[in-house]
Amino acid sequence: MKGIFFIFILAVQLWASADTIATDNNVTDAKQQAEKQRIIQSQISDYMTELNRLESQISDENVWIKSYASYLTSLDVKSNLDKIKKRIKWLSKHAKTSSDIDELNGLISKENILTSQVDQLKGKSSAPFSNLITPPKLDKIPNISNPFEIFTGLSLIKTIDANYEDYKRKKENLNELIILLRKEIGIYKNLYKIDQKKYKDILEKKQTELERFERALDTMNVTLNVYQKRLEIAKININKGIEKQVYRLVKIGIAILVVFFIFFLLKLVVKKYITDNERFYMANKIITFTNFTIIILILFFNYIENVSYLVTILGFASAGIAIAMKDWFMSILGWLVIVFGGSIHVGDRIRVDMDGKKYVGDVLDISLLRMTILEDITLTSIMQNRRAGRIVFIPNNYVFTQMIANYTHYSLKTVWDGVKITITFDSNHKKAMHLVKEITKKYSKGYTDITRKQLNKLRQHYSLKNTNVEPRIYSFIESNGLDIEAWYLTNAYGTLTLRSVISSEIVDAFNAEDDITIAYPTQKLHVAMQSEEPSEHNHELV
Repeated sequence: MKGIFFIFILAVQLWASADTIATDNNVTDAKQQAEKQRIIQSQISDYMTELNRLESQISDENVWIKSYASYLTSLDVKSNLDKIKKRIKWLSKHAKTSSDIDELNGLISKENILTSQVDQLKGKSSAPFSNLITPPKLDKIPNISNPFEIFTGLSLIKTIDANYEDYKRKKENLNELIILLRKEIGIYKNLYKIDQKKYKDILEKKQTELERFERALDTMNVTLNVYQKRLEIAKININKGIEKQVYRLVKIGIAILVVFFIFFLLKLVVKKYITDNERFYMANKIITFTNFTIIILILFFNYIENVSYLVTILGFASAGIAIAMKDWFMSILGWLVIVFGGSIHVGDRIRVDMDGKKYVGDVLDISLLRMTILEDITLTSIMQNRRAGRIVFIPNNYVFTQMIANYTHYSLKTVWDGVKITITFDSNHKKAMHLVKEITKKYSKGYTDITRKQLNKLRQHYSLKNTNVEPRIYSFIESNGLDIEAWYLTNAYGTLTLRSVISSEIVDAFNAEDDITIAYPTQKLHVAMQSEEPSEHNHELV
């Protein structure tokens, strides 16, 4: 019995010891499991912190992310649209109840809405990032054919460089995005090892997204090299055009400077050897006109590639231009007639009839469109205008439509002027005419001799028949007496001076004679006086 009891006691002790060991083992396992869970949660927390940091770097404002989100949206919209179309097709055949009909109408409205969304997102589902990976369109390189297009070429080069930098910047942004996505996928792989069920879909989605971005980057790498070559060729062509125009400008500039220098020397020669102001002025005008004409021709033949094409265009446009600018063209034509016809020169004294008024003055300038005259004090100013000293501008086309008289044409510098005086019928008219003739011959003798020489020169250009330059005296019977008119030659620029002198001398000469009486308007009045003895008395009142 003692042996059995001893064995029993020993078994109880062994069982208690085994139970204690098992309990201790369970406690140890629980602690290890808790520690393992704590480590896993800490890792997950670290991973999530890193993911949040990466997500902040992959901003929603990133154009690549937006484009991809738009792509995914278009897929969802198309998928929903396909389901709706299938449902509409089924309801169209099997709809019987009112609820089915209401569902069908609602789906049709939804189909229209989704269709419009698909149209707005057109192209993004079939080709993601198509707008981003496609480089900016390179327009046709213009042919730089004139200096103004140099600025166009420089602007185009600047635009090309900006487009290239923008495309390159997009590629760099995509490269940075891919690096961040790879880091993000690495974290999701670690999370997948911890919890495959939770992170499997996310990991696959991220890997698909990364693959599409990597394909886009590969496309951009190839496209960028080709695009860069195209841009380099375009810039080379533009620079060649600019260099060509700059070289042409330099040649034209040198040619123009040479022309200016030659005509400057001509002007110095003209100034040195032509002393007559009028001839110098006309020579200077002709040199200036020829100078600018040659410059225009130089520019014309350097920049007009097809002269016949320009002539054709001008032929079609000339009719409208001629109508719209008729007065200008007529003035230019009038200028040609004046300058090359030689009818009017600078310094000539002319009279122009304009709008019922007469203007007499000296020509100051003959420009391409008008003549400029300085109005002088003349008989016309005294008798009609009562004004003088004005600058009058006469359009050149007036030579075709208005009366223009030249007092100093060619070599003539004198004109015929005359004075008129009336004497009574009982005056010695022969003596009066003799006195008038002597006075006019005395004061106009110098101008008479000058005119005789001038007419001899004028005979080289015109057919002259009457070349009598001596003073001419005429008498005419008028109602209040005998008019004596004296015509004589005088300076075209000083007619009033000689007229004043001769008039004063004639009056003095007539007053000194007893048998010559200057007449003026008179009246005879007969008055009948009545008295005791009838008689008639005649009284002459003067």
